[in-house]
Order: sequence, then structure tokens, then C-alpha cells
Amino acid sequence: MTDTTKPVNNRGAVIRIFGVILIILGSLDIMLSWRGGFEIASFHAGLLAGGVLLCLIGAIRRQGVS
Repeated sequence: MTDTTKPVNNRGAVIRIFGVILIILGSLDIMLSWRGGFEIASFHAGLLAGGVLLCLIGAIRRQGVS
């Protein structure tokens, strides 16, 4: 019998998970600032943007050449 299963590609998984954590943290900080009536700090927006960037990098690494 031949084994036709594809090997699991875990490249970029840690980067993508870290990106998701940053997205959640940044969005919670932004929502808390918005709800409290404070100015949205650029650091919180940077957390959100950095998380999106890391998610994209992790997705690209996952689709990369084996």
C-alpha cells in the first residue's frame, strides 16, 4: 500500500499565532480607549497593524515552497 497523505506544513504557525495575539490585544486596547472617551494612542494602532503584518507573514510562510 502506498501512503498518499501530505506532510503537515507547520512553517509560519508561531508567527501567525503571535500576530493573532497582537491583533486581539490592539483591538481591545482601541475599543477600551474609544469606550472611555480617550484619544486612541498610536501605540495601540501599531499593535493592531503589527499583528496584521505578522499574520500575513505567517500565511505567506505557510504557503511557501517546501
